[in-house]
Amino acid sequence: MARIFITGSADGLGRHTAGTFLENGHDVVVHVRNPARLDAVRDLLDQGASVVTGDLADPEQTRDVAEQVNKTGRVDAVIHNAGVLHSPDIFQVKVVAPYLLTALIDRPQRLVYLSSGMHRGGHADLTRLYQGTDNVTYSDSKLYLTALAAGVARLLPDVLSNAVDPGWVPTRMGGAGAPDDLRLGHLTQEWLATSDDPAALTSGGYWFHQHREKPHPAARDERFQDGLLDYLAEATGERLA
Repeated sequence: MARIFITGSADGLGRHTAGTFLENGHDVVVHVRNPARLDAVRDLLDQGASVVTGDLADPEQTRDVAEQVNKTGRVDAVIHNAGVLHSPDIFQVKVVAPYLLTALIDRPQRLVYLSSGMHRGGHADLTRLYQGTDNVTYSDSKLYLTALAAGVARLLPDVLSNAVDPGWVPTRMGGAGAPDDLRLGHLTQEWLATSDDPAALTSGGYWFHQHREKPHPAARDERFQDGLLDYLAEATGERLA
């Protein structure tokens, strides 16, 4: 059985993913933004999950989350699930925090980053970051995250790193009227995190419902990846080894 850390586990896809892993006998570390959110995962804790707390919009709290995870013992996989839809913290939560956690959590075997089909509408222009991250849109953040996943796959060949589009599913973020299948919305990340299926034991992919798809061309552009990684290393003071 695997040990898996899932960011943003209090509701939505993160919570469903954690619940499925626990049902299947895996060891799960869940994450909530602050202690006031612990009641939202109380049933998961009763099933044996561990929990870490910290606001991923805050770089110092993100560092503390990584330290908490490391203290629980080495994890086999990390699912970067946490997100926000309309917030000035989009870039911090969806890009900087996954980068910091990737750099600081003791190296797992598998990394899964939750992207979106909306990444195809992102701006492939990193100069925008140097003008201030307040202008980063949701689509921009997903493009950066998809490029980050591909860059990690290239730089860390001993790690399986993939991006997943879960679809537009009926969660708090997606809305009750979202048309896609909720179960399929978390199946692919579970598969990539734990399966011994040869297809799941690959790296650098962009996946939708267990099918590998072509992402925005910039996500596969090594110069774009390197530019993003350089920006994040400069912004955080941490460089991926």
